[in-house]
Amino acid sequence: MGDMMMDVVELTRRLVSFDTVNPPGREAEAMRACAKLLSGAGFTCRDIPMGDGRSNLLATRGLTDGKAALGFTGHLDTVPLGARDWRFPPHAATLSDGCIHGRGTTDMKGGVAAFICASLSAPPPPGGIALLITAGEETGSDGARVMVDAGGLPTIGALIVAEPTLNRAVPGHKGALWLRLSAQGVTAHGSMPERGVNAVMCMAHALAALDGIDLGATHPVMGAPTLNLGTIHGGLNTNSVPDFCEATLDLRSVPGVSHADLRAMISARLGPDIEIEPLIDLPAVWTDPAHPWMAAITAHSAAIAGAETVPSAASYFTDASIFTPALGEVATMILGPGDPGLAHQTDEYVSVDRLNEAQSIYTAAISDWNGSHL
Repeated sequence: MGDMMMDVVELTRRLVSFDTVNPPGREAEAMRACAKLLSGAGFTCRDIPMGDGRSNLLATRGLTDGKAALGFTGHLDTVPLGARDWRFPPHAATLSDGCIHGRGTTDMKGGVAAFICASLSAPPPPGGIALLITAGEETGSDGARVMVDAGGLPTIGALIVAEPTLNRAVPGHKGALWLRLSAQGVTAHGSMPERGVNAVMCMAHALAALDGIDLGATHPVMGAPTLNLGTIHGGLNTNSVPDFCEATLDLRSVPGVSHADLRAMISARLGPDIEIEPLIDLPAVWTDPAHPWMAAITAHSAAIAGAETVPSAASYFTDASIFTPALGEVATMILGPGDPGLAHQTDEYVSVDRLNEAQSIYTAAISDWNGSHL
């Protein structure tokens, strides 16, 4: 990866050329390419494995005792390609009309390339820089959990998450609590239903109790918590009493409502016959936009990218759900060059102008950093 890889366009294209569709992920080779580039520039790189062909990367430079590093995070896995044909081959990283086309350009290899390039071009600030590059984000922040559980994260004073925002400064996102519900019954012939216990009817009665449930306080920017019944499956055939039924719920939470409380609320409504198992449990993330560091990042975003400064929340969740609490609820900003409307889409792309803007915003953030714990 020669010196040209310090160019944000070339590095984005290089990262997109790695097929890291998750599942299965296979992020390790892309992580090694990043580590080679960073270690050659004086970063200390630590590989944190998570199974066959998969790993996470912690890269640090300029860490200082008694001071906190500025943190950047992004993931290198991507979602599957989908069934539709792509205009350009999804891993060719084709440069056309001022954009790079391919899977992961927007979500979020362009963001990772931008913060790596900013970190390489700017001298380390007081407290240093820490890059937390993850695998397995798309399946529920698996890599971020592995990194936290592995221990040894440096003291980080604030965190920039390079997920797609069109370089707008976004101070948080809703949490996600996905629950699998199951009901057990007793099978019998459909002509003699009295001899069985109908698990589907049991589930239907329980789910009806969720209608109109109050999930708690609204947030001034994020609005209200939400609940969606996503799937329901039960029964084997028409002429048998079903002995099992399963449903999934997608709850999106806001700050001030704990997931433990949400789960207890749902459980109380459903009653004792429904078992509940969490599938994804990622809390909401929010930092007051008036916080001085947040305000400074917002000002850079407006000056460099012309982005709006009215606070908003991302509709997706990020690895900040894992990292922000683990780092001590540090100030966290979501800001990246990708277009959130293109994430997970066929013919995903990222604008070269947005990549350059993101690198400039991140460079300004590094230049501002004074090593304090925010």
